[in-house]
Amino acid sequence: MATYQLRDAPSIDALAELQEYPPLLAHLLAIRGVNKKTDAEDFLNPSYESHIHDPFLMPDMEKAVERILSAMEKRERIVIWSDYDCDGIPGGALLHDFFKKVGYLNFRNYIPHRHTEGYGLNVAGLEKLAEEETKLIITVDSGITDVTPVERAHELDIDVIVTDHHLPGPTLPDAYAVINVKRTDSTYPFDGLCGAATAWKLVVALVMRGKDRMGWNIPVGWEKWLLDLAGLATIADMMPLVGENRALAHFGLKVMRKGRRAGLRELLGVTRTNVPNLSEDDIGFTVAPRINAASRMDTPEDAFELLTTTDSVRAKTLATHLNKINDQRKGVVAATVKEIKHKVRAGEEKPLIVMGNPAWRPGLLGLAANSVVEEFNRPVCLWGREGGDIIKGSCRSDGSVNVVELMSVARDVFIDFGGHKFSGGFSVTHENVHLLEERLTIAYAEVKMRESVEEPTPIDATMTLDEVTDATYRSIEKLAPFGEGNPKPLFLFENVTVESVRQFGKDNNHLELIFARENSRPVKAIAFFATPGTYDVELLPGKKVNLIANFERSFFMNRPELRLRIVDMMAP
Repeated sequence: MATYQLRDAPSIDALAELQEYPPLLAHLLAIRGVNKKTDAEDFLNPSYESHIHDPFLMPDMEKAVERILSAMEKRERIVIWSDYDCDGIPGGALLHDFFKKVGYLNFRNYIPHRHTEGYGLNVAGLEKLAEEETKLIITVDSGITDVTPVERAHELDIDVIVTDHHLPGPTLPDAYAVINVKRTDSTYPFDGLCGAATAWKLVVALVMRGKDRMGWNIPVGWEKWLLDLAGLATIADMMPLVGENRALAHFGLKVMRKGRRAGLRELLGVTRTNVPNLSEDDIGFTVAPRINAASRMDTPEDAFELLTTTDSVRAKTLATHLNKINDQRKGVVAATVKEIKHKVRAGEEKPLIVMGNPAWRPGLLGLAANSVVEEFNRPVCLWGREGGDIIKGSCRSDGSVNVVELMSVARDVFIDFGGHKFSGGFSVTHENVHLLEERLTIAYAEVKMRESVEEPTPIDATMTLDEVTDATYRSIEKLAPFGEGNPKPLFLFENVTVESVRQFGKDNNHLELIFARENSRPVKAIAFFATPGTYDVELLPGKKVNLIANFERSFFMNRPELRLRIVDMMAP
């Protein structure tokens, strides 16, 4: 069960330089460690000039730019090899847009298929590109650990420029250039860029060096229009929205709200998303899932074409298709989750859930695992198979354990594994899959013994329902965009009275509560994919609860509505 802790109120000294701001905004800034006026202005008003760093501070950037410009002068075949998710696809699209803009046509994009080729460079794909007389490959959001494929590229007389943001392995690939701010020798001022943002930095550097040398007829600052894709990926890939990323997300949303990119405009239209008020939540819950659905359910090229087409009719067709297969994806995930829940309820209580089925799609198991974690509050590892003899799976944590540590302790049972603290992936042989539950259960006990207790979620302030106003929301909104590293402010409303309870949505799987207040209209609060039974409190009209919630403004059907988003509820 989640635990919460009210943050300490900021001291008088911490608020001294923030007196000109509304009290709530000053409070929220101070408890986030922003207590100098200059820092506050810097945070609240991101500046392109001060937040966006010189791309040539990145390792190997000068080498990469020189090699690309040389290839363009020689009219060599260039291939952009990007990952198949909502980081690699936007990154590949922005490089595509750059080459088109400067009039270089001897290039193409290559996106490996999730189910048949897997992640990163692969030898079969490289050999196919060699037959096309490719001389230079630029990776996006992949390549940093592809030592063997890069060696094969050398043998095929292909130079490789790696642009990536994942952690390097023990040995860097012997590529022509390796642009990654997570290199141990990197002196770049910010290490949190995503793959598409790294590719955008390459474009900025190419424009800086190549405009005069190559005689490109492009407007000054044209590369800023590509921030829609860099910002989209930064938010979708859940990068920390601090420092340079905050500026990328801020300006990226500004560009997206202008509706210039046909594919994004049509996708937002199909999903009835309000373009002028597009938010980071719309990216995370609407845009990114549909971009990712392309590789999970069909072909990633559909999402790539959506982001690169200038034909509104074609964009509408693609947007409708991605929306449709995203609905299909939801159905497959729901069926998988239902099967898992049935088996868990029928089985004994275990510290973690480890299940699999050869019929399950590995590309959807991370999504299914997320739902199962929310239902049972336990770590979940699921596996499936899609062609070949290798079984692949995903692990998700409930916050009580680092899943990479978990898999590391049981490393002998895996072919390979990787990921982050709360999510990871693995592959395993048919012989070892039968040992998976036993080995992970033993590993869980070992990791739990040495890991610290889960930290409580901080609550920013207590608040009354009478403070749920547009003025309050405007203060909170100044801290946006929200995400990793800059979470939405969380508030506690104590002893609030439930006026009504109802389920809504196509399948009645969402929850709406109305809370009474004395001096004005009642306050609406909602929770998606929740029921009254989700919370450890009785939800009936007239009952009092302690509500933990965020503020949000909905623009559904173009009707602005201020409401609360329920995070948790408990008895007073």
